[in-house]
Parts: sequence; structure tokens; C-alpha cells
Amino acid sequence: MNLHHRPKDECGVFAVFGHPNAPLLTYYGLFALQHRGQESAGIVTASESGSQFQRHVAMGLVSQAIPAEALAGLKGNRAIGHVRYSTTGSSILGNAQPLMVNCSRGQVAIGHNGNIVNADELRREFEARGSIFQTSVDSEIVLHLLAQPTENPLTELRRVHGAFSLVIMTENEIIGVRDPNGFRPLVLGKLEGAYVLASETCAFDLIGAKFEREIAPGEVVIISEDGIRSEWPFQPARRALCVFEYVYFARPDSELSDINVARVRTEMGRQLAREAGVEADLVVPVPDSGIYAAMGMAEELGIPFQQAFVRNHYIGRTFLQPSQLIRDFHVKVKLNLIGEMVKGKRVIVVDDSIVRGTTALARVTHLREAGAKEVHVRVSCPPHRHACHYGIDFPNPEKLLANQHTREEIAGYLGANSVGYLSPEGMVKATKQAFDTLCLACFNGEYPVHVPKGAGKFVLDKQFQGLGSEPTTQKELFAGVR
Repeated sequence: MNLHHRPKDECGVFAVFGHPNAPLLTYYGLFALQHRGQESAGIVTASESGSQFQRHVAMGLVSQAIPAEALAGLKGNRAIGHVRYSTTGSSILGNAQPLMVNCSRGQVAIGHNGNIVNADELRREFEARGSIFQTSVDSEIVLHLLAQPTENPLTELRRVHGAFSLVIMTENEIIGVRDPNGFRPLVLGKLEGAYVLASETCAFDLIGAKFEREIAPGEVVIISEDGIRSEWPFQPARRALCVFEYVYFARPDSELSDINVARVRTEMGRQLAREAGVEADLVVPVPDSGIYAAMGMAEELGIPFQQAFVRNHYIGRTFLQPSQLIRDFHVKVKLNLIGEMVKGKRVIVVDDSIVRGTTALARVTHLREAGAKEVHVRVSCPPHRHACHYGIDFPNPEKLLANQHTREEIAGYLGANSVGYLSPEGMVKATKQAFDTLCLACFNGEYPVHVPKGAGKFVLDKQFQGLGSEPTTQKELFAGVR
């Protein structure tokens, strides 16, 4: 049996308590969070009495996974929802969330954003005692912990280590949980007397809810007919919000730690210009997530900003695709270049990050083919050199372009005149946060939560096997570069 249980998710969660249109509000909330996960979507609702849960999950985007007839069949004044991006070996309907079970405490449903680093250890412990798991996702471990015969099952969550922002629905309550480091965002809002929880504030904007506050790291909010209260079952820990939320994941119209994401990205571009500016004729962004950094860079350098790449918005995020074959295809069809804008020009092309290098290579190639005189790649974050164990899809350092190669080698591989990155100091400065309140592990290898040995071991997915034409590591990709 394959016991590889590390589904490294970057997902979105949403919940509503006390609104007659809870299923519809959850649908729209998930729509606003679609950028956080595009493989599956689901909603679980509860009747006013809490005695009946209804669940609908399916693969695909929200509009595909939850058609009108399915949404019409979901009833209740409480609901939780989930959009999911899974990674190696777990892109199947059986792993779609929210998960739902019946146990001695009644019906319980859960949606999870993050990654539990001690999931294998906990799972082996439960299986040794006879527990049966229905999925391969780490989120199911939380359900087993909540089902334990203790006076306060929330205290069992202390055993979970890693990144977890959770929405949980019981027969009487909706519960929001944020891990003590606060790796992933979770926010609280109100709408017409109802309470709402979401991964990002942009979901509140769509449904007209008022943002109340962030759920604090280590906080558990419990919403019931009696109102809302907080519990603090975890030991205090260093705050470690994932800085990549600012760089890439969060929508630009969201607020993180009371600062607008677009504003941060624009300042990252300005800081990038100060640190790695170069003489050029224009700045071109890689849309959409590179737009604000490119705007900031163009403003700081005093040269024109041109959207020479036109994005096909019907193609999902290339970084968030489970198969390298699909990822490369989407790179080719996602953006088209207006060649006359760049012909004969010295171009700075700005992207938010270079992870595997596939997208960057295609962009530089297109610019060269269009006749760009020079191409300078600038990246509004530092080089990714380390694995992420807290919910982002780069567990294998050998898959990271900057892990074993210099900037000069990367520039040569991309066919660029130069490559420049934003420094860690410049990135953090743009967020207006303190260094010790952010997680920069994928950049500096300093992990806020201990990662058990072997937790980051890469297991080749069946989807990749047999694709002989595809390089499996950056070492193969760089054959002949040195």
C-alpha cells in the first residue's frame, strides 16, 4: 500500500453561520477564492436544527463542480466550502473537500488550507489502533482527533503540527481554527447578522460582508446560536505568515495583516528597481501576478510600462497544475505576445517568482522571437532554493531552478541578458512586517516548525512516469549548461 500522505495543498476555505442563503453565499465565496485552488470544489450545508448535513463535491472549477441544480439542492442556514489544489498522487474525487463523517459526537465536516507536517506519524498511530481512513489527505487526521472521547476535543488539535487554517461544522456550531504560527490567512466577517469566515477578504467584498478582523494565530473561534467566542488551546508560537501569500497567492484586492496586497506588490517592484534596476526602454509584466510589481518598477525607473503579454483568462494558473505535461501546455497557451511593442527594444520582463523555470523560459523565448533587443528578467521575490512543507507545491529542492545554479547559469538557460531577484530584506520591507513575523523558509531554509525526517521526500507521481521527453530534475534540464 502506498502510504505517501503528503498532499501539499494551497486551498481556500469559506463558512457561513446564521444566514438563510448560506449555500449561495458559500458558492460565491468560493468563486472569489477560485485562485487558491482549481482542481475540486465542494460545499457542506446543515439544516437549522443541525440534524441533517448535505454534501456536494466534484472535480473542476467552482462553476463546473457546483452546477445550478446541485446548488439548488443544498439547504440550510449554515455551510462550509472548500476549493482545492492538490499535488502528487492525490488529485481524485475521493480527496475533495469538505470532508464529512458521522462519529460519536454526531456529524462533522471540515475544510483545510495548509499542510500538516506530522501527518504520517499521526496516521500511523491511528491506524495501529484500528482507525480506518477514507482518503489520503492529511486533513482527515483532524477529523479523527476531533472524534476522540475527550471533554474538549479542540485540545486534541495541539497534536497537529504545521500549517492549518480550518473551517469545521458540527451539528451546533461552525468553528474556525488558525495554527499558532498563522502560516495561512483566515478572516472573520459579518453579513446581515450572520458570521462568515474566509481565507481572504476578497470573498467578503463579493458577498457584501463587512470585514471584522483576522483570526489570530493560535485562535479558535466558535460560532453558535449564542454568538461567538474564542478559545486558545495552543501553546504560543512565533508568528510566521507565509510571505508568498503577499508575493503570489493572495488576490491583489485582499488585505493581509491590514495591508492591501496590490500595494505590497507595487512596493516590491519599486524596491526591485532600486536593487536590480537596469537601463531599458520598457517594463513588461507577466500577467496577472507580475503586473503590480512591474508597475512599481516602471514608476521607480521612470520608463514606460507596457502590457505586451495578453493573457487568456480561461486558462488556470500554470503553477497550480498537478501534471508537468499539463503545466507546459498551459504555459504555451496562457499568454500571447504583442510583438510590435517589444521589437528592437531593451525589455525588462517582471514576474512575481521563478519556481521551476518553465514559464520564464517561454516568456524570454517569445520576446527574443519577437525581436526584443535585450531581455532582462526581474523577479519580485528572492530565489526559491528550499522545499516548502507548509502548503506550497515545491517539496523537492531539485525541482527549483535556483537551488543548484547561479544567476548567470539561469540567465544562460533562459536566454536572458540578465536575471535579478528582490532581496529578502527588500521583500520584507515592502510588506511592512517584521522579519520574525513571516515565514521565509522556501528562500532561506529556516523552518518555523520542525519538519520530521523524510517528510519532504519526493515521490514520483504516476502521472509523471513514462513521460520520457520531460526532464525530471533541473539537473537534467541543465545538461550542457555549465
